[in-house]
Amino acid sequence: MTMSTIENTPGNPADSQAPKPSPALSTSQAPGDPVPAREVAAYWDERRRYLKSIRKTPAVRNHYWRAMAVYLLRRVLWSFGFFPVFFAFWIPLVLAQFNPVVLANDMIALLQDFTGSNPELQANTLSTLVIAWASIGGFFLIFDFVLSPFRSPYEYEADVYMRAWELQNSTTDASLSTLPTTSPSTLSSSTTSSSLLSKTPSNPAEAS
Repeated sequence: MTMSTIENTPGNPADSQAPKPSPALSTSQAPGDPVPAREVAAYWDERRRYLKSIRKTPAVRNHYWRAMAVYLLRRVLWSFGFFPVFFAFWIPLVLAQFNPVVLANDMIALLQDFTGSNPELQANTLSTLVIAWASIGGFFLIFDFVLSPFRSPYEYEADVYMRAWELQNSTTDASLSTLPTTSPSTLSSSTTSSSLLSKTPSNPAEAS
């Protein structure tokens, strides 16, 4: 018994079992293809164009300066208003071993020494307190700028617009990819059906 080699003809079902990839799909997924680079460039070009257009809008500009003022005010009050006062009470409380009576006695003694000293010593004490307050506030202000950077309203508007832009482009690409095409399996099935119909006798007498 000899077995002949089955050729992959269009009518052979073996050809439908191993369909070749679509040229468009293989081209879009190939590594090093310039299409993703063009898409990235188009994304950033559209983003820059939109940012340039909204910077001319008075409402968005006013919202930007208002958000900037609120952001700076919050950072300054938090850094210079909370942390220096907190440390001014926390460190003496720790040194007094969390005993409020000892803390009050120490503070009263320091206040009496301050009021009973000469003006030069009082000026030195006040300057030392101001330097300590400014150094603590400045340190936490820089630290707060690093941890909580300013979120520009321009960037927020651009992010919202670019999400809509990406969704629109993905919808357009999906609609283009769903266009009716003739796959190799469909072509082979239709060829097989045509060959079977051609072999069917049209006259009943011939069939008998």
